[in-house]
Amino acid sequence: MKAIPARATRALNIGSHVLASDNSGARIVKIVGVKRGKTRKGTQQYAKLADHVKVSVRAGKPEMKGQVFDAIIIRQKKPFRRNTGERIMFEDNAVVLLKDDKGNPKGTQIKGPIAREVAERWKAVSKIAQFVL
Repeated sequence: MKAIPARATRALNIGSHVLASDNSGARIVKIVGVKRGKTRKGTQQYAKLADHVKVSVRAGKPEMKGQVFDAIIIRQKKPFRRNTGERIMFEDNAVVLLKDDKGNPKGTQIKGPIAREVAERWKAVSKIAQFVL
């Protein structure tokens, strides 16, 4: 997996409720795990921008409720610093659900912007984004 060109901050904890920003059928999801996350022993895992996470659907289509999916974090409220020196933050925390481990998204379009760091790391997600910020 490619590194992102920014100093992403610890934004979301395990158990955080975030918005599913695609048209896959889920509306609100809960983060239940971070794939390939690195933390010290005894420290709770955290997720940041462009991370691969496991989520459980909390609200949305009735047949999807309670199911567990992989997802990518595309927006975070907590400011992060790009290597150019600018600080970026979004209005909400949002994810895109994935249908397989390769990073192919479940939906066909993403509502709202995605961060440039996400577009560089996950090419398939950037193809269905409305615009990249």
